[in-house]
Amino acid sequence: MDAVKSLSSMEDGRNNTAMLWRAVRDTIPIMFGVVPFGITCGIMGLTAGLSSLETVFMSVLVFAGASQFIAIDMLGAGIMGWWVIVLTTLLVNLRHLLMGASLAPHVNKLPLPMQGALAFGLVDESYALTANQIHREGYNAYYQTGVQISLYIIWAFSTLAGTVLGEKISNPLEWGLDFAMPATFLVLLMPRLTDRISLYVCIISAVFAVLGALYLPGKWYIIIACIAATIAGGFWERGDQGEE
Repeated sequence: MDAVKSLSSMEDGRNNTAMLWRAVRDTIPIMFGVVPFGITCGIMGLTAGLSSLETVFMSVLVFAGASQFIAIDMLGAGIMGWWVIVLTTLLVNLRHLLMGASLAPHVNKLPLPMQGALAFGLVDESYALTANQIHREGYNAYYQTGVQISLYIIWAFSTLAGTVLGEKISNPLEWGLDFAMPATFLVLLMPRLTDRISLYVCIISAVFAVLGALYLPGKWYIIIACIAATIAGGFWERGDQGEE
């Protein structure tokens, strides 16, 4: 019995290791979009008056690109009140509540320390890859862990590279580096538009995002688009289940 249990444990270990490497492999194409964004973050940190150590330390501790850009902008504008920066970045990252709620049925079954670690590393890219994996084969905590560790490492190192290049590139936006992240999200999105509901939800979200960007202040268009997509998706999903 012990031998059978030992063999089973070895097999589980091999499967988990294989899933981690598969996550790293799936993350590699996404890194091409993350690296320019991280470099831009590093350069802009220096432009705002932060030191190289402070800029990299922010990426290591915060690990949230959009929030870091906003915080750097606010620091560069002379806004030093920490509660203003925290509240602003909290509002921008409210979409993480929706992503967390989406993964909660799976993650809640894991040990609490692992839930905390996965919550810290949850970003848009890791959520998209994990959601794709759930759609293909179901949830796997090792896959999500592999994706998040890969993105965390590449984000920290690309920020470091940005601080090194900071003295040579004064304005990274002139190079179009800021378009790398939207292009990455488009690559992540397109494979998911495989049915009528996904397509409709994407269109609804895009319409609300554009209208919100035109008529609402700040980054509220992100929240509005997320909520509109959630309501529309729930409405159409319920309609399809009713027809069945």
